[in-house]
Amino acid sequence: MELSTRYNAAETEAKWYKHWQEKGYFHSTPNEKEPYTIVLPPPNVTGVLHMGHLLNITIHDVLIRKARLDGKNACWVPGTDHASIATENKVIDLLKSQGIKKSDISREEFLKHAFAWKEKYGGIIIEQLKLMGASCDWERTRFTMEDKLSNAVTWSFVDLYRKGYIYKGLRMCNWDCEVKTALGNEEVIHSEETSKLFFINYPFAEGDGHITIATTRPETIMADVAIAINPKDERYTHLVGKMVKIPLLGKAIPIIADSYVKMDFGTGALKITPAHDLNDFEVGRRHNLEVIDILNEDGTLNEKAQLYVGKDRFIVRKIIAKDLEAAGFLAKTEEHLNKVGRSERNKSIIEPRLTEQWFLKMDKFAASALAAVENGEVNFLPKDFLNMYRSWLQPENVRDWCISRQLWWGQQIPAYYTPDGKVAVANSKEEALAELNANGGTYQLADLKQDEDVVDTWFSSWLWPLSVFDAFEKDGDKTDFRYYYPTNVLITGWDIMFFWVARMIMAGYEWAGDLLGEELAKQKGVFPFKDVYFTGMVRDKLGRKMSKNLGNSPDSLVLIEKYSADGVRFGMLSCSSVGNDVIFDADFDGDPKLKSTKIKNESKVCEIGRNFTNKLWNALRMLKGCETTGTPTPQTNQLAMRWLDNLLQKTIVSIDQSFAQYRLSEALMTLYNFIWDDFCSWYLEWIKPAYQSPMDKATYDFSLAIFKKMLTLLHPFMPFITEELWAALKENPNETDCILSSWPKAGTFDNQLLEQIQQLQQIIIGVREVRNQNQLSPKQLLKIVGKESAETNQLLSLVGAKEALIKLGFFESLELSNQEQPSTVSFLAGAMQFAVVLQKTINIEEERSKLAKELEYVRGFVATIEKKLSNDKFVQNAKPEVVEFERRKLADNLLKINLLEDSLAKLN
Repeated sequence: MELSTRYNAAETEAKWYKHWQEKGYFHSTPNEKEPYTIVLPPPNVTGVLHMGHLLNITIHDVLIRKARLDGKNACWVPGTDHASIATENKVIDLLKSQGIKKSDISREEFLKHAFAWKEKYGGIIIEQLKLMGASCDWERTRFTMEDKLSNAVTWSFVDLYRKGYIYKGLRMCNWDCEVKTALGNEEVIHSEETSKLFFINYPFAEGDGHITIATTRPETIMADVAIAINPKDERYTHLVGKMVKIPLLGKAIPIIADSYVKMDFGTGALKITPAHDLNDFEVGRRHNLEVIDILNEDGTLNEKAQLYVGKDRFIVRKIIAKDLEAAGFLAKTEEHLNKVGRSERNKSIIEPRLTEQWFLKMDKFAASALAAVENGEVNFLPKDFLNMYRSWLQPENVRDWCISRQLWWGQQIPAYYTPDGKVAVANSKEEALAELNANGGTYQLADLKQDEDVVDTWFSSWLWPLSVFDAFEKDGDKTDFRYYYPTNVLITGWDIMFFWVARMIMAGYEWAGDLLGEELAKQKGVFPFKDVYFTGMVRDKLGRKMSKNLGNSPDSLVLIEKYSADGVRFGMLSCSSVGNDVIFDADFDGDPKLKSTKIKNESKVCEIGRNFTNKLWNALRMLKGCETTGTPTPQTNQLAMRWLDNLLQKTIVSIDQSFAQYRLSEALMTLYNFIWDDFCSWYLEWIKPAYQSPMDKATYDFSLAIFKKMLTLLHPFMPFITEELWAALKENPNETDCILSSWPKAGTFDNQLLEQIQQLQQIIIGVREVRNQNQLSPKQLLKIVGKESAETNQLLSLVGAKEALIKLGFFESLELSNQEQPSTVSFLAGAMQFAVVLQKTINIEEERSKLAKELEYVRGFVATIEKKLSNDKFVQNAKPEVVEFERRKLADNLLKINLLEDSLAKLN
């Protein structure tokens, strides 16, 4: 295949993705190979591709493509989450635009609208994932509200209910007045906000005087049932048992004593409102106090309030403050910093509300999830997150999970009620009827009414690693489940560690053993995944989390269009590491080639990725543009090939180690440096024939073979450019595509040879620095004189080394001599000393100053190494090869100090 002068990313990406799909490369079925399974954390059907998705999807795809290249049966299961609250809100807004209220239509009609909305908009994010090259098994795409997965939710609910873990109870819960549903504790984010603290006088029912309380919620005083003081507070103990009147309302309530009250908060006296505060509710239970709920589900005041009926609670707060002041009840107000709970999804302020909800007892499940990670059956990466996980799952921190939601979009709770108040929890209405009638009942199907609520979205997604393989299908084929489960790794954000990760582990330990069967469960394990790779948050260069509200999140599709999918994938990975936040800056305005092994976060990473694709393209164009000849291979080319082959083996070892530790950024940057620096900048220049001269066939064939290995190694990270260049190297069209090629196996490598070529490179770099300092042309031929030493002699005795130096360094000659050379500028390459002969007078002072600065730097460097080696802890705990490397560095630099001191002495 002929390569055009420029790489067209858009055409290439569309072409190859279509080709891969048509060939069925992404599809997996059970076979004799080792499975490698990942389930995609299902994005919400309401979602569109954002920066977090880009990072997450890239990591998934790198791992799944690497598994294919390793010869494993790679299966990446995609899908979407029905996202109860978010989707219901979208559908309600759509209906509003059509003049329809949710309350005006039936549940069945609403669900028809919801599914229609899902069909129209729910697949957008799936199509966007394909633009990034996601090699999911699209034939396995699942949806959490599809029939089989909904059946799994129902079955698991019934199973847990019958085991005694699920119950219904009247509890204080987190109420979202905007969506009108209960939320779990984990769905509420608490943060400090500045509020007003109102000091209100409650007059005594008999006689003169009053007691002053402090509250942030004056709008709930109509629901007060007592005033509480601490039993140890001598200021108020004499008042216990007295009655006070609620301001504006005039209702008499008692003063009680309870140790919950903090004497140093406000005035030390609190209003007790059991219906609207969790702590007050507990105080009310201890003292057998009445519960008066004055709020409607939308946060407006109801008739029980008697005042301000129908008005929103926050509007009432402003009005009642004025009314209390006007009536003489408001003593003062102060600014106050307190914790406010907001919905994790819509940021609305959460209202504590007493409602009847369904709960799952969590003690047993939390214990199993904690044990799984602590005993190493499930590995966290990085391990730092274990402390957070352990804290959340400690018995004292675990709360029963509120699993019911007052919504229509979701799996309806499988509880059926009779007209006379009996209830049956069953997999179907028919099953519930049979259960109710088994004990002498005579109910009809028409008598039964199903619970109106749906389960929490997380109650469906905690089954994801099980349900996507139809593990709960009673009479279904469980071949897939038994083959693919457990999955290999979960890649997700740490922020849903408890929402989702912990709960999936709980579900695995609860059901996988029975579903797999005892023998297979013992062999494979019941955990849902072996490793959990936590990604960090994607932040901008100012450290702010990327969000639509801040306007600091680039449009993902625009990024792909501008920089190519490969460029964006490179950009996301190059600045990410396991568990750490990603500082992402999409644009590039600096050096297109970074020589460090790690791109700095502030670099404009996508541009670097795009430049890398162009570098690869041009490198292959150069190689394929060479004419070949059957002449013998020059000795310098033979040395270049030996060096590159050994360096490639060492690079593969390093990349394999990085993959084993999920250090994907390090793996990518190791390969990037090998390709850009070693292959393109050194090797190609080394073997490139003279102008209009042919290249020997052996060098040409070797170079293309190495290039193909580089493409396979790079394919998981940048699949499109690698597949396109692989096609250009195919000798026949039926040859395997790059996506199905074999990952190169690392062989042995000659470290001594690699060190010698590194010395050779240091000489060339030293000469280049002399050129720059003396304004000499890069290609001006120079005479180089090296000081004779065992190291120098050994390097130049390497067959082809001297010729390589002369060619790459543009030397007129290279000689060894211990005689003083006039008109020269000296430099050090490691411990070797060289001089460049210049046709001009050397400025002695400048040369002396340069050597003195270098000597000062090397002495400081030696002091650092000596300090490290004098540390017994380092010497005893570090790997032997690391300690040996430090000792060699010390020896080399001590020799360097001697050479610099000699050079200075001669100048003086």
